[in-house]
Amino acid sequence: MIKTYLSIYFSLVTTFSFSQDVWIQRDSVNGPPRGSCASFTLKGEGFVVGGIDVEEFKRKSYSYDLDQDDWDDELALGGESGSGLERASAIAFSAEGFAYVGLGGGSAVPYYKDLWKFDDETDTWTQMADFPGSPRLGAIAFAIGHVGYVGAGQDVDGLTKDFYGYNSTLNEWYEISEFQGVERKEAVGFSMGSRGYVGTGKSSTIYLKDFWEYRPDMDEWKRLADLPGIPRMGAVGLGAFPSGFVALGEDASYNYRKDVWEYHYYGDIWTQRADFPGGGRTQASGFVVDNRIFMGLGYNGVYHDDFYEYDKNLSINGVELDQHLSIYPNPIEFQFIIESSQFLGSLNISFYSIEGKDVTSHFQLNQINTNKFQCNLKSNLPSGTYIVRITTENNQSFIKRINIK
Repeated sequence: MIKTYLSIYFSLVTTFSFSQDVWIQRDSVNGPPRGSCASFTLKGEGFVVGGIDVEEFKRKSYSYDLDQDDWDDELALGGESGSGLERASAIAFSAEGFAYVGLGGGSAVPYYKDLWKFDDETDTWTQMADFPGSPRLGAIAFAIGHVGYVGAGQDVDGLTKDFYGYNSTLNEWYEISEFQGVERKEAVGFSMGSRGYVGTGKSSTIYLKDFWEYRPDMDEWKRLADLPGIPRMGAVGLGAFPSGFVALGEDASYNYRKDVWEYHYYGDIWTQRADFPGGGRTQASGFVVDNRIFMGLGYNGVYHDDFYEYDKNLSINGVELDQHLSIYPNPIEFQFIIESSQFLGSLNISFYSIEGKDVTSHFQLNQINTNKFQCNLKSNLPSGTYIVRITTENNQSFIKRINIK
């Protein structure tokens, strides 16, 4: 059998340290200031589509070139024959080299259920299979692989929480497990790794701050740590693995928020980051291109056309040791011990690849006593960096970097 050695470093979630925490103003979006636009990333560029300004609903589309820091006009939603498809509060996602925009509401149609595919190679919009749920606006969307997931939002009868998957390869919809939170509109939805995330929004009575994870492989929803900031609707949510970001929005006192929160994929912990420099706002837009984060547009009494980039420079090299925990031997052959000088009790220990894949099944865990755990590597894993997440009984989370040689 090939010998596998693990070099292990125990750290708090601050292992993911930031050498920068600043915002940089970028080129303003073409056309009139607006809010409630759909946004997506496609082949190295960010796009915003539709929305509403002081005069009317829009269907125009614009793309952002990162290298030139410049916005270009693109073919409007529906193409040359798309008159009447103007809308705001639509959904958008990208899958398999194409972008998809649909749902939302406009002046001609208050609630849409259509779906349109954008092909940037041929510069065409093609209508695809209609969303199978009720027509709605303010819904949630995220994509994992070739599947887009769409649900919740407001229809003619009120708020919803049903969810559906769209197989972009087959142009077919199917129902997935119902979202486990309350019905809501104007929540955030994004993906990281192989999982989807949904949170915040407004129910029929209150503004929300809960946060949920969807696992397609199990078709299950799991509640995670709540957003620490004020409950809100109309926020921006973005995934830049292994971090997710929730920012901006409007709270129950009709205040426009400018705070920015980072969610740690491995630690289930939130950290507040530098405020958005353009001021508080709701119904803004954002996208991630090449792990670079962009936000802008939106409304706070007036509509905006400004756009900013957040410089986070994510690094996993900084390590902050915890004096109460020790791991030995180090390096190890097939087996190691996690021991604490303080009472540990029941722990939840999970193992992940650096890309976020759960590899816990490759390890066997045995609790020796109240402050000591034995961990055995059951099978070989490819060389590289892995992460261990440890969650205590009081929901305190730690992460560990593991180097398999």
